[in-house]
Amino acid sequence: MDEAIRRATRALHSAKREQVVAVKLIHGYGSSGSGGRIRTELRSYLERQVRRGEVRMFVPGERLDIFDAQTRALIDACPPFARDSDLNRHNNGITVVLL
Repeated sequence: MDEAIRRATRALHSAKREQVVAVKLIHGYGSSGSGGRIRTELRSYLERQVRRGEVRMFVPGERLDIFDAQTRALIDACPPFARDSDLNRHNNGITVVLL
């Protein structure tokens, strides 16, 4: 668990250094079907990062839909996400982070 958060932290810091606008984190959805620990811990971590101002926002994959306000904000900030293969697929194994 801790290793997954460390890897995500390194990936986000690296992306920010390279001035990447948004990152798609692929974390899986858990084998139990009730929500994997990595997914839930990662999203808790991202909530803290948003509160601290380290990232602008994140969109859980299951909400990555053109009718979702945060998804529309993500696409406004990073237009290539309008063509992302996970858009409108409600994939709970990913999370998109707007840096």
